[in-house]
Amino acid sequence: MTIRLTQTVKKGGCAAKVAARELRTILGRLSFPPTHPELLVDGRHFDDAAIYQVSETQAMVQTLDFFTPIVDDPRTFGRVAACNALSDVYAMGGTPKTAMAILAFPLTEIESEVISEVLQGACDLLKEAKTCLVGGHSIDDDSLKFGLSVTGMVHPNRVWTNQASRTGDTLILTKPLGTGTLNAALKFGGLTEADLKVVHASMGRLNNVLDFLTPEEALCIHAATDITGFGLSGHAWQMAKASQKIFEINYAHLPIFEQAPKMLQEEYLTKAHKTNAEYTEGGIVDRKGLTALETLMLHDPQTSGGLLLSVDSAQAGQIVKQLAVHFPGVAVIGQVRNGQSTEGTGEGVGAIVIH
Repeated sequence: MTIRLTQTVKKGGCAAKVAARELRTILGRLSFPPTHPELLVDGRHFDDAAIYQVSETQAMVQTLDFFTPIVDDPRTFGRVAACNALSDVYAMGGTPKTAMAILAFPLTEIESEVISEVLQGACDLLKEAKTCLVGGHSIDDDSLKFGLSVTGMVHPNRVWTNQASRTGDTLILTKPLGTGTLNAALKFGGLTEADLKVVHASMGRLNNVLDFLTPEEALCIHAATDITGFGLSGHAWQMAKASQKIFEINYAHLPIFEQAPKMLQEEYLTKAHKTNAEYTEGGIVDRKGLTALETLMLHDPQTSGGLLLSVDSAQAGQIVKQLAVHFPGVAVIGQVRNGQSTEGTGEGVGAIVIH
């Protein structure tokens, strides 16, 4: 019997993340352990991964990510989950080296052959990324969950964070938007996996942008983050806020999967559409006449979405040209402005303007 993985869980992919506002509330109650001088990046700015310096020329990138099924095919699920986890390392300018599996599934309800297919999908992706699977941990649980803990390496002077956007930078997005609503449509019968081949191929595409750029081009990338469960709105706002800048985004330039607007119009939504809107309520200071559907697209929770890059404008065109061969839909979506408040506009430090 063929099992539809999306029917075994209530929520799938990065749409299952704890809402950003709730997560900040929870973390705000904690007394964290002391940091170390070697800890270059921690979680204070909601960056994608931690950076720990081990020598003058090497720093360790650490992250983990796991979620419930967002697709029905087990091998595709394993591939997408692995790709999503590795994306955090790429978003820091790093190269993934090792990975450990995080696996939970109901032993009496899902056959072991299905789980082997999930793991094989991850192994196939890790082979492409030249990353070693070195172990992991599994438990018997009520629902299937899979992901990876990933360790990578980066030169301490070449770390990307979400805190270093510069005034005048160009904003580039490497993958189209819309995976949240499209996979909700898959779960609830509005679309089939055959309808979503292009979407799932994008979700399973590594965000290894550095592999396709020269060292000189790579140095022109000042800041980065990957777009996942908090949507373009949430992750872009976190990056603008951490950098103390204003991101001006042109909606007409956003790469969007062809079927996504129709699925939003048919109200294939997730809980994250609502919580992402609540999270960015004070961060998007001007929508300049966007429709309700267009606003939903900004809040659409992405799974294994693209990288948002803040790039020296003089090199943005060349970087897009280089990446376009490997990332269908890569596009310039906006500019970075000075983060100082402009009297009478309501704009402040760490904000998004969309037109």
